[in-house]
Amino acid sequence: MSFFRDVEVIILAGGKGERLYPLTKDRSKPAVPFGGLYRIIDFTLSNCVNSGLKRIYVLSQYKSHSLNRHIQRGWLSFFSYPMGEFIYNIPAQQRIGNSWYEGTADAVFQNVYTLQQDMRPYTLILSGDHIYQMHYQEMLEFHRELDADITIGVVPMPVKTASEFGIIKANSDMAVEGFQEKPKENPCTMPNDPSRILVSMGIYIFNTKVLIKRLIEDAKLKNSSHDFGKDIIPRMVASGAKVIAFPFKGIMRNEYWRDIGTIDAYYEAHMDLVSVTPQFNLYDPKWPIHTVYSPYPPAKMVFSGGEDGKRIGTVLDSIICDGAIVSGGKVERSIISPNVRVNSYAEVSDSILMEGVHIGRSSMVKNTIIDKYVKIPPNSVIGYDRDEDRKRFDVSQGGIVTIPKFTAFD
Repeated sequence: MSFFRDVEVIILAGGKGERLYPLTKDRSKPAVPFGGLYRIIDFTLSNCVNSGLKRIYVLSQYKSHSLNRHIQRGWLSFFSYPMGEFIYNIPAQQRIGNSWYEGTADAVFQNVYTLQQDMRPYTLILSGDHIYQMHYQEMLEFHRELDADITIGVVPMPVKTASEFGIIKANSDMAVEGFQEKPKENPCTMPNDPSRILVSMGIYIFNTKVLIKRLIEDAKLKNSSHDFGKDIIPRMVASGAKVIAFPFKGIMRNEYWRDIGTIDAYYEAHMDLVSVTPQFNLYDPKWPIHTVYSPYPPAKMVFSGGEDGKRIGTVLDSIICDGAIVSGGKVERSIISPNVRVNSYAEVSDSILMEGVHIGRSSMVKNTIIDKYVKIPPNSVIGYDRDEDRKRFDVSQGGIVTIPKFTAFD
């Protein structure tokens, strides 16, 4: 199969990401930084490029400036337009009717002209806000061999997480029999394994003609929420369409997939990255994660004791990006993004510092996410007293302090 010629990709990247606030105060969820160097959407885009899929439409809507700029700066060079490759960012335009996108299916419907222009045999629809590594070739071959109308990527999860996800009910042959949207009770469990559920990954392969037909039908229904999971897929199952579930197979069969939709989930995913043996591998040279590469100098740790013997630049179990300087401070189990500075006698632990953050002298920061370009004053204490932190900052249910971008301190 010629994936380049036969497949077009649509990435849904318009999510508000309300549960990730205040990280989404000035940007959409796919544009939120992740892993020190990347944005969340980089993982989906890298999967596409690494899979040889280079005909991509990115559908954005809310607070899209940061996302647009990131794609322009970091991704255009991967595509050869004379060779028929492209990445087009398409903001919500109200092309059909007077409303913005009302659901995932409506977002594609309002841009259906992009599919009708070329009418490639297959359309791969992806979410731009998940963290995983996947070669889409296997799923595309699976879809073609079974001659499915739609194939849905699924991943096993513990049954206790059912209320957080869309759940697929499938038989032993992986034919889809039903769909549950975040059920609070009685979720459909996996065949022969009542302890796990099959979670929809938000990855769909459609025969393009089937997709267009279903989108047009759905758009005419006034009682529809115009969502793939809530509306399109259940109706396809009910009508007897061939709906198949594809079990997720990650790179090197690593089934790591995360919807980092909350501050606590976002934080936990980062703490995995700094563990000795992380579940998610950023360092596989055969599956690089691409992003914007800025011309920062190498990271630097300085002072080996100073005059008092205590001014020691120390970094343990952490990720340190280019341009960062740990100047006589101590960093443990943390993500240090580009151009961050940790000054003398400061202590940073179990935290995420985004680009351009400065930690003042003798400050103590723990269990904290600090967004871009925040300057923490000297002698600050953050993350040690939850009640005091709540008076000044956002604190998650799990006790993670989040300090928004450009926060000014008195």
